[in-house]
Amino acid sequence: MIIDLANTSTRKIQDALTATRHRMGGPATGKVLTLIVVTDEAAQYDAIRAATEVAREHPCRILGVIARGREAEPRFDAEVRVGESGPGETVLLRMYGQLAEHADSVVLPLLVPDTPVVTWWPGTAPDRPSEEALGALAQRRVTDSASGADALGTLRRLAGGYLPGDTDFAWARVTPWRSLLAAALDQPHEDVTTARIEADSGSPSAALLGGWLSVRLGVPAEITESRGPGITAVRLTTKEGEIAVTRPDGRVATLSRPDQPDRQVALHRRSTAELLAEELRRLDPDEVYYEAIQRFAKGPETASAPADPAAPAAKSAAKPRAKKS
Repeated sequence: MIIDLANTSTRKIQDALTATRHRMGGPATGKVLTLIVVTDEAAQYDAIRAATEVAREHPCRILGVIARGREAEPRFDAEVRVGESGPGETVLLRMYGQLAEHADSVVLPLLVPDTPVVTWWPGTAPDRPSEEALGALAQRRVTDSASGADALGTLRRLAGGYLPGDTDFAWARVTPWRSLLAAALDQPHEDVTTARIEADSGSPSAALLGGWLSVRLGVPAEITESRGPGITAVRLTTKEGEIAVTRPDGRVATLSRPDQPDRQVALHRRSTAELLAEELRRLDPDEVYYEAIQRFAKGPETASAPADPAAPAAKSAAKPRAKKS
């Protein structure tokens, strides 16, 4: 069911949501969080579609905030969707004039009571997400540094403005790589002396993966350019030979270890919905992401102290995030 409300108010939106739930036989909200999507008109379709797909795993109220007509008279229109291709509730808020600068005043009354709030910027990321009005409402703030023209510059700015709760899709994209590398390093091996990552030019995911490897292994991580897509290889040098994960096609990786046969592993490039679903599985601060982004911000000349070889630090850090109840 879709309800269009022109030049409306939060009270009318709440009434529409309540009436629709009763009409559909579900008076309770049944939501585990509120997802605020800060986007523009051009990108809202793909972003809301991804959020709606994720709502099947994380039932939530999706609030799409779209700024339009900044020179117009302050007002906002709403499009309320309930039961449309997903179990959640979606409200698109198109804000005009100066009201777009105070979107939090409209969003605040629409938050699901007593549930966490996640704010997602699918487009250009703010330098300090926690200082944005809609970011200040959230326990978790999700950006995508790869969506901007200067991805590595955006990543450095995010590192400078980091507060617990910040995260980035560039980090979620390397979760399968970290899991595979941690599994490889969990087997007996000589100390890693150098690390090299091959990726397409300006990849923020490669930069974060390099920061993570540098922190965990205590060696600088060199990043070299490849033809992509995304990260195409990680090569770790030891006295015995090279431990390598190569993925030239973006779908299947080959794990190579000294004196062992090569092994192929599925390592596909994940969709926006898959990345968003991963970020919604945890709402606490991600300390490992913080270590990686700060290490990247320090530059390639600084390396952390080698990790205790007796502690499986790399493995524990690379495990997929546990789902929070």
